[in-house]
Amino acid sequence: QVQLVESGGGLVQAGASLRLSCAASGRSFSSYNLGWFRQAPGKEREFVAAISWGGANTRYRNSVKGRFTISRDNAKNTVYLQMNSLKPEDTAVYYCAADTLRYRVRENPDEYDYWGQGTQVTVSS
Repeated sequence: QVQLVESGGGLVQAGASLRLSCAASGRSFSSYNLGWFRQAPGKEREFVAAISWGGANTRYRNSVKGRFTISRDNAKNTVYLQMNSLKPEDTAVYYCAADTLRYRVRENPDEYDYWGQGTQVTVSS
């Protein structure tokens, strides 16, 4: 069992940066692939970024490539999402999630096993 708690969201202007953190408790954090997803009002939850259990492999949705960076610190049981050059269309609730099946980094939220409660990111124009 893994408990995930996100933090770092807020209200910023377009062009600003935020760093989201997701702290995990429970065993085997370093064995799981981790992902960040987001959900805007009236829209389905969508993939943002994911990182493999050891940090060697990452994957991003096209619209955030070059602006967002996912990283993890297994010693601190924490995964991060550095978000630069934020745009109003990045406004959403951001969730971190853990995937216990670690053979590849996945984008489908249905394949993730544990979820945090989410943190709101609002980008004003």
